[in-house]
Amino acid sequence: MLARNPAQDDKGVKRTDTSNPDYFHQVVDCQWGCPAHTDVPEYIRLIAQGRFDDAYMVNRDSNVFPGILGRVCDRPCEPACRRGRMDEKPVAICRLKRVAADHRGDITDRLPQAPAEKNGKKIALIGAGPASLTVANDLMPLGYECTIFEAQSVAGGLMRYNIPAFRLPPQVLDEEIDYIVDMGVEVHYNTRIESMKELLEAGYDAVFVGTGAPRGKELKLPGRYDTENIHIGIDWLESVAFKHIESIGKRVLIIGVGNTAMDCCRTSLRLGAKDVKVMARKPREFFKASDWELEDAEEERVEIVVNHSPKEFVIEDGVLKGMKFELMEYVVENGRIHDQEVVGEEFIPCDDVILAIGQENAFPWIERELGIEFNPWEEPMVDENTFESTRKGVFFGGDSAFGPKNIIWAVEHGHQAAISIHLHCQGQPLTKRLPPLLNLHTQKMGIHEWSYSNAFDPAARRKMKHEPLETRFDDLGREVELGFDAEQTAREVERCLNCDIQTVFYDKLCIECDACIDICPTHCLTITPNGEKERIRDRLKAPVLEHDQPMFVSDELKQTSRVMVKDENFCIHCGVCAERCPTAAWDMQKSLLTFRYAADHKTDSGDTP
Repeated sequence: MLARNPAQDDKGVKRTDTSNPDYFHQVVDCQWGCPAHTDVPEYIRLIAQGRFDDAYMVNRDSNVFPGILGRVCDRPCEPACRRGRMDEKPVAICRLKRVAADHRGDITDRLPQAPAEKNGKKIALIGAGPASLTVANDLMPLGYECTIFEAQSVAGGLMRYNIPAFRLPPQVLDEEIDYIVDMGVEVHYNTRIESMKELLEAGYDAVFVGTGAPRGKELKLPGRYDTENIHIGIDWLESVAFKHIESIGKRVLIIGVGNTAMDCCRTSLRLGAKDVKVMARKPREFFKASDWELEDAEEERVEIVVNHSPKEFVIEDGVLKGMKFELMEYVVENGRIHDQEVVGEEFIPCDDVILAIGQENAFPWIERELGIEFNPWEEPMVDENTFESTRKGVFFGGDSAFGPKNIIWAVEHGHQAAISIHLHCQGQPLTKRLPPLLNLHTQKMGIHEWSYSNAFDPAARRKMKHEPLETRFDDLGREVELGFDAEQTAREVERCLNCDIQTVFYDKLCIECDACIDICPTHCLTITPNGEKERIRDRLKAPVLEHDQPMFVSDELKQTSRVMVKDENFCIHCGVCAERCPTAAWDMQKSLLTFRYAADHKTDSGDTP
């Protein structure tokens, strides 16, 4: 890499700092978008080769629950996928994750193991949800003794009792949870912690709170407490999961349009409801539910009613008759509501109402004199990097730390909290965290041959097969999504653009023949005079679509002092530029970004406990 002359700094943009791992990481948009930074392109290539065990383990290194998340992840990676900018539909990343999980063989010999000799440190984990399980997954192999206290009779937290079995079968949960618990985690089921003070006095070296956001938000309107047919969504789903509730009225109203609301409406149909309406206060573009959740609900003939604001529960002699709603009109500009108006009122009859308008943290069991501070909303004050509370040695993660998010965020919180707990127990500063490591390795196998499939496949995104409507309601636990078959998998993996196979440019070797510019099929390359960033953008061969996407700018080239510019938005990583270049100034190199976990953090002596 050429060192830039400081005297040139006022003439234009400096060379892109490709020594910073973040540059190549951001080019792999799916991995950058994933909170746990799963190496998505790598596991998709492994699936393409039929190496399902390897693909599963690549997933498990970061997201811990590939089979679970392959079914119910909120998929933050998919909106980031560059394929979605090209033909509107991203690669089916989540569903391919499930392919690896469903078709893997016996991988138990590749799972982390706990050593027979312990390190003498004991960790208490409150709640057996995804965050706590991830902490145990990371700490048990280091010799820690992890004890989980779980209020329910089974592990899994919200994954178990807030996600219906027709979306997430219990056997999938049991298998991946057992991978962790079977390392020797001590789990006390049916044990609700009533006092943090008592737990701290028990002598644990650190405490992790992973209790989620267990309290559903209320809707305090007239009539709310005058009938037993108004339910809190997450509590109702829990009662269904544990078979405390096995039926519901024929006409059901769901208040709220998040993913919990979608689970409630679809579960209602399976318990006997015939007319289910989801009532939304705002227009559809403001819904919190994922698009695919809405699609699945509407496929099952759930009616979604917009612009209806709840006003009153109508009760007669203790019997719920229905609800009154205010009819709303909104002025929406640039994706935001600027004004609203009530234009009428409507009564909608129903037999049951389920409230799914959000969740909150609840910590009545944490005494306020312990030094654990809370904000005005009764949320714990937690460091966003170390996940330590204001009391040393007490950590929070998942929904209990920052409010409701999703499972993949809870997993990442667990990884980071495990690092902090490890450092805390070893007497190290919690901020002494290792940065990710970046390796680049050429994919060249011959003059015009690469070690990956580099042909652009114009195929459309594959559609998931579903259980037929005629049979999917026969059994509450009958899984609706059936997974990709072999043909679908083979086509979908080829839609991946291999964004981790980076176009690496060597300034010194470029002779400015423009061959790469001429042959680039997407016009993502430009050679132009240097200048201010916006001036450079104006001179690109293709218009910039994503201003937040990194743009590569080389040093000034020796022939004409122009710069090579690459807009990452349009690159399909085909390698044609590298094949055409007569001087090998371009190369295709896989970027392997290695994120650091608790096991990677050594003590001062250099040994991992």
